[in-house]
Amino acid sequence: MTPTPPKRDVVWVDGLRGIASVLVVTAHICRSLAPHLLSPAMSDKLPPTLLQLPFIRCLVMGRASVAIFAIVTGYVNSLGPLKKSRAGNADAALSGVAKSTFRRFGRFMIPAVVATVFSWLGCQFGAYDIARVADSQWIRDTSPESSTSFAGAFYDLFKNLGTTWIDGFNTYDRIQWTLTYLLKGSMMTYLSLFALVYVKPRWRMLIIAGMFYFKWKSGDALVGFNIFCGIFLADVSVDGDITSFAAAHPFFQAVGSSILIFLGLLFCSYPEENPEWARWSTKLLHFGYWIFPSGVEFSRYYPGLGADVLAAGVMFNATAKKLLSLRFLCWMGKLSWPVYLLHAPLIRTVLTWVLFGASVRPPQGKDQNGNDLPPGWLPIANRWVIFFALPLFYVFLYRVAGLWASYVDPWCTNVTQRFEDLVFRDDAKVDKPLLLS
Repeated sequence: MTPTPPKRDVVWVDGLRGIASVLVVTAHICRSLAPHLLSPAMSDKLPPTLLQLPFIRCLVMGRASVAIFAIVTGYVNSLGPLKKSRAGNADAALSGVAKSTFRRFGRFMIPAVVATVFSWLGCQFGAYDIARVADSQWIRDTSPESSTSFAGAFYDLFKNLGTTWIDGFNTYDRIQWTLTYLLKGSMMTYLSLFALVYVKPRWRMLIIAGMFYFKWKSGDALVGFNIFCGIFLADVSVDGDITSFAAAHPFFQAVGSSILIFLGLLFCSYPEENPEWARWSTKLLHFGYWIFPSGVEFSRYYPGLGADVLAAGVMFNATAKKLLSLRFLCWMGKLSWPVYLLHAPLIRTVLTWVLFGASVRPPQGKDQNGNDLPPGWLPIANRWVIFFALPLFYVFLYRVAGLWASYVDPWCTNVTQRFEDLVFRDDAKVDKPLLLS
């Protein structure tokens, strides 16, 4: 008889998601103001700064956060159906998966549409004018120009609402390119559950591991193998034999999970640029040639692998789960979706206005033929302002995200629920409202 798995505490997932969301914000701010942090040192001849050191540099690396979002997507969306499947209630699992699949489109698309409309409105009224001339390449590259006509503005809006989900391009919010991949990851999760809900647990885990390997070898580092890692971890977490074995060996569980967390953070530290500038990242570069498929981008694979290993370590580490279950981190996790949607437009507007708005563009110079050169980029008004502006920006961002969660999210939920009531058969409708987490 298979042992009954102990009750699992999954609150830590919210804490992990909350940390991932704030690190995405930090990563984009660092790309805007300190792009040298993408390298492991100032140059191949100079030593690293504090934030360029391994482990510490995880605070300014955003690619691992996207991998964590994919892992959480696979984990959370499959946990309930897998529990029902193991309890012999596969029909209820299939019913839940079918409804979740339908709702997922509304959960992703409607808030993204609202965020795009807000960004589009700001763009048409000149909110990005300062950003387009600021002395920050990331801010300039992600700040669109206003449309040339009233009709053209609406054409541009509807065009970008479509291309967001077709090819991942949205000129009004460039970071929404990840949403189409995460939505595809959700569909991979649901399709896998449809196919495997009647399969025996051991065989299901073996098949999921095989899908992980397939995505690994096919170069799908952004979402693919991370999604299947999340599904696999969810199946492991509800497996009575595995959880009982881990509980019976607390010392090895603690040591093993700590090693996984250490390795996960090390892999997540892999720099996006110039890995040969530091000895530790050079070692990882050489190791990557052994373990990764040929021709892949190591700066995508290492954060994905690190996030997978880190999540596995946290799941079996009681101390780590307790820390991630702190109320503040869980609160951040509940706001992770609005924070992700809002942070980039607010960086290009509010933060940019504060840092660059009071400065003056350098005057035009002359080239060697005496012709006028374009004015220089708008510099930061005062470097000391950064130390005061950044903490206040985070407070402002989470305040706005809280308002979004209080007003916009419930509206999106109601729209999704009304559409479900309209198209679902009467015997498939549910009484309780949907939740946007």
